[in-house]
Amino acid sequence: MLHRNYRPRGGGEVDLVCRERRTDTLVFVEVKTRSGERFGTPAQAVTPAKQRLLARGALTWLRLLGNPDIRFRFDVVEVVIHDSGPAEVRVITNAFELPAPYLY
Repeated sequence: MLHRNYRPRGGGEVDLVCRERRTDTLVFVEVKTRSGERFGTPAQAVTPAKQRLLARGALTWLRLLGNPDIRFRFDVVEVVIHDSGPAEVRVITNAFELPAPYLY
């Protein structure tokens, strides 16, 4: 993990910025927690508007690095808290692509 709760001045937000060493990929992560799935999965709360907000934060991070020629992706981590038993954590790798109108 490189950073958490990245909130650049120009807007955008990224819960976690990580680097996957095995593939040398920069990973921008949105974490969503819910107390159940009665109203849908946590990942379903990552709406197109939320994806654009995450993309703005990610692109600002990449600009800070000098716009490197590097692989990056967007993951979603779902945390579902159950009334009984441990929380369930699921990682959705490459949950979405860079949304329009953003280009890199």
